[in-house]
Amino acid sequence: MLLLIRAGDILLALRDGTGYADGLWNLPSGKLEAGEHALAAVLREAREEVGVHLGPADLRPAGTLHYRNPEGQGRLGLFFAATADPDRHGEPVNAEPHKCAGIGWFPIGTLPPNTVPYTAEGVGLYLRGEPFGVAGW
Repeated sequence: MLLLIRAGDILLALRDGTGYADGLWNLPSGKLEAGEHALAAVLREAREEVGVHLGPADLRPAGTLHYRNPEGQGRLGLFFAATADPDRHGEPVNAEPHKCAGIGWFPIGTLPPNTVPYTAEGVGLYLRGEPFGVAGW
């Protein structure tokens, strides 16, 4: 999951038409593809979802979260932070309008109330400087 940060704000995407967490704000993120490592997945998702072209050196580990949702499904999430630099990476855009109603910058310490809980937990880890967290267990 990508925490793209610009002057104290974080980029979120409003999920729509996916059947999962529609109407909630989320970080640019996704699942690993077959044979893909975690860094490659974050870089690919940044390009696919918000049109930002980052390199491995742009990413900083931001936390690992072991999360269980209210339905009892567990997941392990890797969060990476990057500083937005439109001159180097491009200006973020909604590159997947069929899955996303829009993107927006929000104060990193004040996420919208309709943020995916998993995302809010991961951002909280980053803000507290905690490398690992457990939630929902």
